[in-house]
Amino acid sequence: MVCEGAVLCLAHAYLADNVPDHRRASMFGILSGISSCSFVTGNLLTRFLPSVGSVFQVSAAVAMVSVVYMRIFLPESNMEANVIAISSKEETKDECLLEKGRINSHRPFRTTLSLHDSISLLRNSTKFSQAAIVAFFSMLGELGLLSSAMYYLKAEFHFDKDQFAELLIITGIAGIISQMILMPFLSRLINEEKLLAIGLASSCIYVVYLASALQILAVFVTPSLRTIVSKQAGPTEQGKAQGCITGLNSLAGIISPLVFSPLTALFLSDNAPFHFPGFSIMCATLTVMIAFIQSILMKAGPAPSHLPVSDSKIDEYDSVEP
Repeated sequence: MVCEGAVLCLAHAYLADNVPDHRRASMFGILSGISSCSFVTGNLLTRFLPSVGSVFQVSAAVAMVSVVYMRIFLPESNMEANVIAISSKEETKDECLLEKGRINSHRPFRTTLSLHDSISLLRNSTKFSQAAIVAFFSMLGELGLLSSAMYYLKAEFHFDKDQFAELLIITGIAGIISQMILMPFLSRLINEEKLLAIGLASSCIYVVYLASALQILAVFVTPSLRTIVSKQAGPTEQGKAQGCITGLNSLAGIISPLVFSPLTALFLSDNAPFHFPGFSIMCATLTVMIAFIQSILMKAGPAPSHLPVSDSKIDEYDSVEP
């Protein structure tokens, strides 16, 4: 899980470095759709592979293929150095979020994310702070739903691993359709703040009624949130901004099962304080509702004027010597 989170974080930062602002929502959606596609494919493969050992062998082989592909076909992003070069030539006075929080800095950026960097990102942009709150509570509620629903289905309906896998495959297919087809279309008509609110509202209904069909809208949350974050960070801060959000998601991933699994077990037992088998699911709903309320408080507006990235700028970057 740690490696997966790091890879996705780097993928988000790389995409933000190389895609213009107005295309990021659709591109983040496609990236998330591809992740959902790999998830579904992996689940299907495990049903046909002969043994557990072969599953690990195939996983390792696919991981090696992805590394080789990246080294051969994926160009190194020069956006960071090119932006600095252009910025110095134009004598721009715009500051990045981290630079606002530094009094005496002789280097334009650092290569590692520190706690000070995370705090600076949160303090220097209200919208980034709001996005961080949404990221934490939406992930906490989503994983709370997963923990509670799986525990409930196992305890009450005796679901086995194959039935759980089928549910996850159905959810993954809905995510593929939504992220790779529906979101690129809607992102041309609706800004990412509204898409985020739509996704969170759908998650709330999904949590209450376990209506898997609404997952087709709930998956808007991650790509919309990543788009908002990328537009709040400067050209040299994409990795740190996306890493901060990934870190909050990981923290929610640690807390969620520790809270919701025991809570579900308690209210399904004979020692429950009161009769409410779905109490943990309601709590997950309230958690997602916090994220939804925070999302509608976000005001849509232009990205900070660190250094606008447009289609014409991309060509200009390629011609600038670092």
